[in-house]
Amino acid sequence: MRHHGLGYCEVGARSGCDVIVVDVSTAALESAKAKMTASLDKALNAGKLAEPVDAVMARVRFTTDMGTFADREIVIEAIRETVTDKVTLVSQLDEVLAPQAIIATNTSSIPVAQIAAASRLPGRVVGTHFFNPVPVMPLVEVIACLVTDPETADAADDFCANVLGKKVIRAADRGGFVVNAILVPYLLSAIRSLQNGVAKSRGHRDEGMVGGCGMRWVRCACAT
Repeated sequence: MRHHGLGYCEVGARSGCDVIVVDVSTAALESAKAKMTASLDKALNAGKLAEPVDAVMARVRFTTDMGTFADREIVIEAIRETVTDKVTLVSQLDEVLAPQAIIATNTSSIPVAQIAAASRLPGRVVGTHFFNPVPVMPLVEVIACLVTDPETADAADDFCANVLGKKVIRAADRGGFVVNAILVPYLLSAIRSLQNGVAKSRGHRDEGMVGGCGMRWVRCACAT
C-alpha cells in the first residue's frame, strides 16, 4: 500500500468508520500499523485528535485476506500507479464484493474508464484522487468516467465530504483531472522562467509567486 492509502485509512478510522486494511504481506501490514499509530500519536500531541489513539486503532483491522471485503460498502484502492496492477485488482475485487459495493480508484494519471473496463460492473467504479498527506490535505477529486453510474459518483462524493470531512471537487475523466492539469503546466513554466532568464534566480521566482500571487509557499525543484 502506498503511503497516502494508509492516510485515508487513518482518516476513515478517525471519522468513525470500520476500516479494513489489506496488503500483500504481514510485514507490510506491521509497518502500516506502526506508521498509522505514529501518525495518530502526532495528531494527539498536536491537539487534533478528539479521542485516544487506541480508540481509533480499535476500528482498524489489518489483514492479507481480501475476502474480508465481502461486506464493504466502499473499497478505495491505493496500489502502485500501473494500469496492469490496477485492472488486475479490480477484477479480483469483483469476485469478492457485493454488486452494490463501490470500487474507488485513487489515481492521479490513469484514465478511470480504463480501470473501470476491468470490472464486470463498470458503473460501480469511480475515481477518488486524495492529496498527500491525506490526514492534513483537505481536498479530494471525485472523477466519474463515461461508464460510472451517477449514483456511484454521488455516493462517493457524499462519503468523502460528509463522512471523511473532505473538500470535494468533481472532475471529468481527462488527463490530470483538475489539479494536475493546472499544476503541471505551471511547474513547467516555472522551470522555463529560469531557462530563458526571465527569472534571475529560483529565489526571485519563488518570492514573485508568494508576494505577487498570494501563494503560501512555492518551491519548484530545478537548477538555477
